[in-house]
Amino acid sequence: MKLQGVFTALLTPFNTDGSVDEKALRDLVETQIAKGISGLVPVGTTGESPTLTHDEHHRVIEIVIEQANKRVPIIAGTGSNATAEAVDLTKNAKKAGADYSLQVAPYYNKPSQEGFYRHFAAVADQADLPLIIYNIPGRTGKNIENATMFRLAEHPNIVGVKEASGNINQMMDVINGTPDDFSVLSGDDGMGLPMIACGGDGIVSVASNLIPDRMEALVKAALEGNIDLARKLHYELAPLFKSMFIDTNPVPVKYAMAKMGAMAEIYRLPLCAMSEENKAIVDSVLMDLDII
Repeated sequence: MKLQGVFTALLTPFNTDGSVDEKALRDLVETQIAKGISGLVPVGTTGESPTLTHDEHHRVIEIVIEQANKRVPIIAGTGSNATAEAVDLTKNAKKAGADYSLQVAPYYNKPSQEGFYRHFAAVADQADLPLIIYNIPGRTGKNIENATMFRLAEHPNIVGVKEASGNINQMMDVINGTPDDFSVLSGDDGMGLPMIACGGDGIVSVASNLIPDRMEALVKAALEGNIDLARKLHYELAPLFKSMFIDTNPVPVKYAMAKMGAMAEIYRLPLCAMSEENKAIVDSVLMDLDII
């Protein structure tokens, strides 16, 4: 089944002692589903995956799957810059009941295009779970070129891409050059509308942690071809999209969720709280949009 809609890149709430706040995470899942979200993506970058232990990584995915209870698809973040580790994480997610895996491009070691292909193909072959490739060169240091993506799209277990290259021409070529049943999702809230207008399928969203229903309304309008309404909703929410990246993701969105009372504003180093100046900017946007 082709993925379309809004898929929330879930935050990972922490207790004051730094442990995972299971209750807040379960409450977040319930709120998301109650407000009509299309699917959930635990343990991506927004979920502070770099600072979770492997046991915590597995447990967060298990909690989200348990709580969702098959009401929405779960795309588990199980990527790594070590292929064997990505395979292991993905096998564990499949065993827990995940529907898909989100596989980030190997970061820091910056493989060649052939290396990218062999990495993702190995995970797809060995873990046997449908993969969504995640291209975000601003985080990983290297772009997955379209020729490589087209090769990957031929693999039966590679079913989509979360595109966050920031290059609209690259995104359009991916949409145009992949099979009709291959999902192309924006990895950037602000690029969601233009991508869908060009034939994309939705957004893996940071902002939907805060406003899942409003993000779904925007994407639904765009997918149904109601561009006037989608444009109106997009520009209403554009200040929020911008404010969520005033500091390193997920710091602003976790701060905003704390302001809403959904979780504590607790991060794991090296992430830390924003400046008071940036907090004031986010506060202003949240009030203007009636989020708080």
